Amino acid sequence: MPQAKRRRRSRLTLKPHLHPDNLHALYREATDPVERARWHALWLLSQGRHPAEVAEILGYTDRWVRKVVALYNQKGPEAIPDGRHKNPGQKPLLSPELQEELRQALLKPHPRDGLWTGRNVAEWLSERLGRPVPYNTAWEWMRRLGFSPLRPRPRHRGADPKAQGEFKKTLLPPRSLQVSSAPADDRALEL
Repeated sequence: MPQAKRRRRSRLTLKPHLHPDNLHALYREATDPVERARWHALWLLSQGRHPAEVAEILGYTDRWVRKVVALYNQKGPEAIPDGRHKNPGQKPLLSPELQEELRQALLKPHPRDGLWTGRNVAEWLSERLGRPVPYNTAWEWMRRLGFSPLRPRPRHRGADPKAQGEFKKTLLPPRSLQVSSAPADDRALEL
């Protein structure tokens, strides 16, 4: 079987944005683990180590080391800190005003069927937002606002309410109201 040719990687060069002593200081002062690993890789590379060796020391891949170097060379030291900490994320679907409007609506009976189900909340939100809202999103907003989706207890179509009432009367009383004449175990208590 013919052996595949290995592509030789190009030599990595680190742009001299910072002196190696500064890279070491930034590595030692970093508190964020991602940022610390990046500074550490750059410092080791500035010492003349090979990217594969740096990857082995840090427990990352050679590819990761090369990405960090490319990022550093292109954008400088400002690109090394972990940018995820500054990302506020997506804004909430409902503004505080709409959240309060939904809370007030949920306190009243639903106009159509009296119960606020997840589907009813999804329809209500879709009307307000002007776009479809999935059932599970509506359910999640109900939970966030302290409500739970309600649905009536299932009832059999052929059930006879009168017969059910009679059946309930023939049931035994709850255990707390029953008086037992026998001791709890078989042994008799003597005083």
